Amino acid sequence: MLDAIRWDTDLIRRYDLAGPRYTSYPTAVQFDSQVGTFDLFHALRDSRKALRPLSLYVHVPFCANICYYCACNKVITKDRGRALPYLQRLEQEIQLIACHLDPMQKVEQLHFGGGTPTFLSHDELRQLMARLRKHFNLLDDDSGDYGIEIDPREADWSTMGLLRELGFNRVSIGLQDLDPAVQRAVNRLQSLEETRAVIDAARTLQYRSINIDLIYGLPKQTPENFARTVDEVINLQPDRLSVFNYAHLPERFMPQRRINSNDLPEPAQKLEMLQRTIEQLTAAGYRYIGMDHFALPDDELAIAQEESTLQRNFQGYTTHGHCDLIGLGVSAISQIGDLYCQNSSDLTQYQNALASAQLATNRGLLCNADDRLRRAVIQQLICHFNLEFAEIEQAFNIDFRGYFGELWPQLQDMAEDGLIELNNERITVLPAGRLLVRSVCMVFDAYLEHSNRQRFSRVI
Repeated sequence: MLDAIRWDTDLIRRYDLAGPRYTSYPTAVQFDSQVGTFDLFHALRDSRKALRPLSLYVHVPFCANICYYCACNKVITKDRGRALPYLQRLEQEIQLIACHLDPMQKVEQLHFGGGTPTFLSHDELRQLMARLRKHFNLLDDDSGDYGIEIDPREADWSTMGLLRELGFNRVSIGLQDLDPAVQRAVNRLQSLEETRAVIDAARTLQYRSINIDLIYGLPKQTPENFARTVDEVINLQPDRLSVFNYAHLPERFMPQRRINSNDLPEPAQKLEMLQRTIEQLTAAGYRYIGMDHFALPDDELAIAQEESTLQRNFQGYTTHGHCDLIGLGVSAISQIGDLYCQNSSDLTQYQNALASAQLATNRGLLCNADDRLRRAVIQQLICHFNLEFAEIEQAFNIDFRGYFGELWPQLQDMAEDGLIELNNERITVLPAGRLLVRSVCMVFDAYLEHSNRQRFSRVI
C-alpha cells in the first residue's frame, strides 16, 4: 500500500479521457422511462422476502445561496417555508415505500444529501427523523453509518448537537477551497474558522467520522494557493478526504455560466494541483482509496479495501454495498437487487405525483445477465485494483478470456503502457494506473461506445 500511486505524466496525458465515475453499472445515462412504479414494487417485494438490510438516501434539494460550480439537483431560495410542502410529500413517499418492506429489515446506512440538508429547521429535522424511525427499522445503538452533508455556513454547535441527538454519527463537510479569490469566483465565501468550528463540534460530540470535500480546477486556483488549502485541511485531520476534479460543463449546468472560463487553470496546472495534493496527503499518512478518495489507515474504507470487502454504489465507496439502497426525495436513485430507478428530477413533478398518492419514479433500468457480469468486473477493478478471472468465471459460469476476447487487444495495450499487469489469471492495476482506473473500467463498459462522452467528466 505504500506504493499505492505512482505519478506518470505521459500515461495520464494519454489516458485522461472523459468517462463515467461508475457509482453504478450500467450508469444513470442508460436509464429510460420504461421502468416505473410497478418495477419498483416488484423489487421491494423481493427485498422484503430476502430480508435484505437497507441503506437510505434522503435528498434535501434546498440551498440558501448558489455555488457557481455546483452540478447537484438543487433549488436556490431564501424562503425557508418552501421546505414544508416538500417535507409533506417526502413523508408520503416514506410511508408508501415502507409499507412494501419488512420491519425486520435493518437500516445499516443512512445519508442526508442535497442541496443543504441543514436548510431545514431543527423542528423539521426532528420531524423527518421521527417519520423515518416510525416507518423504517433505524438502529438505536449508534452502530449504523448515519451521515449528513454539512455546509459550515449553515450549521453551528446547536445544529451539530441536534444531529448527534437524532442519530447521525458521520459528517461530510463541503469546503472546496480556502482561498478568498477562489471563493469569490465561485460565490462561496467560507472561512477556515467556520469550518474548524463545525469539526471541533463534531469531535467533541463524538461523531465517528469526518469527511472534507475539496475541488481542484476551480477559477482563480493555482498549484500554490491550492497547496495552501490542502495544508490547512491536513491540519484539521479529517478521517476522509474527497478531492474532486471540477468539470466545467456550462451547457449542462446553468450556474456554471457565471464562471469566467478565462479564470480556469490550464490543464497542466490542474495536473500539478492533483500531483501536489497526492504528495501532501500521502506524506500526512492518508491512503489512496481510489477515484478521488483518501482515508486514514484506521478508517473503515481503508480497512475494507485491505480486507477486499470495499464496494461502490451511488453513495460512492462504501462498506454497505450489500444493502438495498432506497432513494427518497426529488431526483433520488434507488438500487434494489438488479433494479435501478430514479425519482423525477423536477421538484413540481415530484410533489404532484405524491400529491396524487403516486410514487415519483420516472426512469430506471433492470440489469440483464451481461450487465451483472460487467458490474462485478468493474466493481472489483475500481475498489480493489485487482480482478481474479477464476472468481468471475465461477460466479457467472463463463470463460473469461472467451467472453471478453474482443477486449483483449485493448487490455494488452494497457499492459504494454504500464497501466495494468495482464496474464491468464488476473488483471492487476499497477501503481501508475490507479489514478486512471476509470479508463481500465471503461474497456468493459458495453454502453460507452454509443454514449455521449460530453456528459462525463475527465478521468483526471
